[in-house]
Parts: sequence; structure tokens; C-alpha cells
Amino acid sequence: MLGYLVLVILQIIAAWFGMPKVMSYIPSNLGSLATAAIEAAIYALIVWIIGVLFSFVLKDVRMPGTPTLATALVGALIGAAIVVFLPAFGVSIPRAINPQFIPLAGAILGYLARR
Repeated sequence: MLGYLVLVILQIIAAWFGMPKVMSYIPSNLGSLATAAIEAAIYALIVWIIGVLFSFVLKDVRMPGTPTLATALVGALIGAAIVVFLPAFGVSIPRAINPQFIPLAGAILGYLARR
């Protein structure tokens, strides 16, 4: 269980700092829905790649498969839909939490749901 806790921390760090680097290669003139969907897909992919890489390093962490990537993508897309279609939800969360963390949290929860 400690391995999964370390994995989640590594996934948060890698996705939070890696997503802006990847988004710099994508055109910024897309609509808000398309941008949110692309960000969600990038979050899911980074979370899955970190899971694959660190499954070799961390003890008791199994290697994720393609269904794990799919559930991480679904979770991230649900988080992105919450941010885009429910702006009142973003107002209700504390200011210390960035609304862009919601798709990342969805990706990680989707990843962990399939383990």
C-alpha cells in the first residue's frame, strides 16, 4: 500500500509540472471544451506512463494495462467536464485548490479504480 501512496505522489508531481510543458506544443486558439479535453487526455496519459515506469521500481505496484489508461482517461474527462460545464463547482472549492487539479484527480482516481 505504501508503494501506491508513493506512486500517487509521483503521478501528481509529474502531471502537474509536465502538463504545461506538453501543452506548449499544442495550439492555444482552440475552444475551452477542446482545450479541457486535451488537458484531460494529457493528464491521463502522464498518470498512466508514470504508473508503467514506476511499476518496475516500486514494490507491490503492478503494471497497468490498457484498461487502466481508459479508466484514467474517463476519470480525467469527467473532471474536465465538471470544470467546463459546472463553473459554480469551481467557486465552491477553496481558493487554495486550483480548478485544474480536478481533471488530474479524476485521472488518478480512474487509475486507482482499475488497479
